Amino acid sequence: MRIEHKPATGGDELVERVHALLAAPRPWSVTQVGDPVLRRPAQPYDGQLPDGLLRKLLDAMFLHLPGVGVGLAAPQVGIPLALAVIEDPADVPPEIAAERERVRQPPLELVNPVVTPLGSRYHAFYEGCLSVEGLTAVVPRHAEVRLSALDGSGHAYEMELSGWPARIAQHETDHLKGMLYLDRAEPRSLSTTANYERFWAPPQAQG
Repeated sequence: MRIEHKPATGGDELVERVHALLAAPRPWSVTQVGDPVLRRPAQPYDGQLPDGLLRKLLDAMFLHLPGVGVGLAAPQVGIPLALAVIEDPADVPPEIAAERERVRQPPLELVNPVVTPLGSRYHAFYEGCLSVEGLTAVVPRHAEVRLSALDGSGHAYEMELSGWPARIAQHETDHLKGMLYLDRAEPRSLSTTANYERFWAPPQAQG
């Protein structure tokens, strides 16, 4: 399936916004909680960008991740489209990887993604967000999900994810619905990242 470029109303402004983002130095300044773009459902992608520009945007989103995060949704950089990228080298100590079922997740392009829970198993761990700087909280998530999406070339794919990759997929697709992890978090667990590192980072401290 290939999505043809179909300029929409306001499309020129959107294209200009993407060009401006691509010209900005990385790592980008990520949109922070309180900005309305994070609370509006993203527009389904239907060819609003020329193919070459979509490719440049997705590639640039991946380039933003190293050393910063493991996923990025387009609304977090001011682009209100249902696009996200995921990549996790899982560069954590073995005991943390085992506790969180955190395995390496190769790069994934998520265009118009849909996440479907599988089974009834949940995991609850501390979670953070590039759009909520300085805070973290415990968030229960489905342990296994099915991800259905298109890649940047318009090819449909479907795959099952479990453990930490499933958590990342749920987090990023929430962004495309106008949701933040804070909406699902256990309020009493809210912590600064500094206090998380001090009191709650060891695997045994997380339930």
